[in-house]
Amino acid sequence: MTDGVEQRLRDLGEFIRVQRETARLSLRGLAQRTGISNPYLSQIERGLRRPSAEILQQLARGLAVSAETLYERAGILDARDPGGPDDVVAAIRRDPALDEGQKEALIGVYESMRRPVAGRAASPGGPATDR
Repeated sequence: MTDGVEQRLRDLGEFIRVQRETARLSLRGLAQRTGISNPYLSQIERGLRRPSAEILQQLARGLAVSAETLYERAGILDARDPGGPDDVVAAIRRDPALDEGQKEALIGVYESMRRPVAGRAASPGGPATDR
């Protein structure tokens, strides 16, 4: 592997490890949650293995992060603009002042506000209003 690919795999593994620890999951707990073997997951976290898109999808579900975030970090997708919805959700998940129930509730409210409602056009400044 080239140095760039090796660094990307190490960065991806580090990101997965941080997300796992933030979610207060052991390596074994994440392995059970995702159906990925403990040794293989350990190799991914250490940057020794290049996970497939399917494995990244399983990890995304197990860590409650978007698959796109993992695809970008793995180099499968081009990076998106910073400050998007995934960044907001990630920031909520990292906040140590919130417990897991509060984080899930806040993410649920945030995601419900981002869904388009029939008859209401979404705009960058917020919901459309009758003028």
